[in-house]
Amino acid sequence: MKRLLNKVALITGAAAGIGEGIARAFVAEGARVWLTDVDDERGVRLAASLGDSASYLHLDVRQEAEWAAVTEQILAQHGRLDIVVNNAGITGFEGNAASHDPEHTALADWHAVMAVNLDGTFLGCKYALRAMRTQTAGSIINLSSRSGLVGIPGAAAYAASKAAIRNHTKTVALYAAQQGWTVRCNSIHPAAILTPMWEAMLGSGEDREARMKEMVKDTPLHRFGTVEEVAAVAVLLASDEASFMTGSEFNIDGGLLAGSAASPGRAED
Repeated sequence: MKRLLNKVALITGAAAGIGEGIARAFVAEGARVWLTDVDDERGVRLAASLGDSASYLHLDVRQEAEWAAVTEQILAQHGRLDIVVNNAGITGFEGNAASHDPEHTALADWHAVMAVNLDGTFLGCKYALRAMRTQTAGSIINLSSRSGLVGIPGAAAYAASKAAIRNHTKTVALYAAQQGWTVRCNSIHPAAILTPMWEAMLGSGEDREARMKEMVKDTPLHRFGTVEEVAAVAVLLASDEASFMTGSEFNIDGGLLAGSAASPGRAED
């Protein structure tokens, strides 16, 4: 039997990357999936390719009114919402060459990252809890990062936002349990997962393979992870198999954090 049969799921940032991988896995496991994103063209195209079990809705995760409208539409159509995956996120480097270290980051750039990553996850949890209140059951899955577990000198806002997601996940889990619900909330912490986000750094030239090896040289498994490997963990957490898992964090990092954490190194004199 398919592991998510007849479950209704909402995934943010689902038009590409990890969100797309999770959407594909959920559909394959029998879920009715609502893909959301701000990239409407790509989102509509992906939903159509996944067949009748997938639909697309525009959702800017920073906007509370949009969260209210999307969850209302899903509940009106299905009467329930079983799974919410808060995946939408940015690094702050998208088309922005500005500094993101803790000394030079502009406050506006800090706020921009926090608005998508942290505010978006907060709102996703808020509306998931409200949607799941009636059925008193469900699974909320928040995408944090390896960067939420260690400091990242060159990406202060991103690291701080992912660390906050890690902690908020535990708060949501405890709140739901306090209400007597079986609504579970867990976080996934990927490290180097090969998604379109990496393409600008990897390039397409002859040195692409060398760049890839250099970027994962400190990873014990010496390779990038795949979106399918992240999606497999999301399927587990969304399924009834994980009924005793809540407030937990799951590292998908090729063993990176099994040993020493990232060293900041030294700036050149």
